[in-house]
Amino acid sequence: MSFNLLEDARRTDTPGIKPMRIPERLEPLVEEGLIDHVICQLMSGKEATIYIVHCGEEVRCAKVYKDSNKRNFQHRACCAEARKIKNNRRTREEAWQGIEVDMLCKLATDGIRVPKFYNFFAGVLLMELITDAQGNVAPRLSDMQLTPEQAREYYKNLIGQTVRMLYTGVVHGDLSPYNVLIGERGPVIIDLPQAVNATDHYRARHIIKRDIDHLTAYFSRFAPELARSDYADEIWSYCQYGKLQAPANAFVH
Repeated sequence: MSFNLLEDARRTDTPGIKPMRIPERLEPLVEEGLIDHVICQLMSGKEATIYIVHCGEEVRCAKVYKDSNKRNFQHRACCAEARKIKNNRRTREEAWQGIEVDMLCKLATDGIRVPKFYNFFAGVLLMELITDAQGNVAPRLSDMQLTPEQAREYYKNLIGQTVRMLYTGVVHGDLSPYNVLIGERGPVIIDLPQAVNATDHYRARHIIKRDIDHLTAYFSRFAPELARSDYADEIWSYCQYGKLQAPANAFVH
């Protein structure tokens, strides 16, 4: 998306960004006055659809979680069985969505760069729209071609943020180039419903190693020497023996 959101998105007469028809799932937020109108759909994935919306004078993101029957819920011949499964799925979905809300609030407080949380209503998460230095929608890390210097800088930043998350007891659980945006102030970590408690989850060590391995594999494409790094075991060892320290400057505020 190439237009400058911060300057142009409020002008509904700007060509190409006229408000779209309100999606059904966003109508309750419009009725509650949480959203004024919808600018456009930003993306759609397996778990959610993201819209860019006007909230007063601000431009924000609305993450609409998809219903279970639009994701993985399989219809069963037995109605009673289906109702039971549907109720279980609903309970899991509510917990899953609640984790993301909790993580956005907690991690922001703890100094990790995540989108700012604004509201959660009717299965829709309102949060900060991350933009780049030109005011455009921030690209995903996976969509970028990096210089070796950028790769080293972003890798160091994200390892620092991963350590800071672990220091506060959190493991992302799905940290990859697809779940990192490159905003005006550097990497921003997104998509947190699968985050786990580092002390309670029996596979936390495996999960954080997987997260770090994903980052290492990606960044070593641009700076090959990074492939020789092996931070996961070292970081976990420090955590296990109570010696882990949060980086002083994981990112620039």
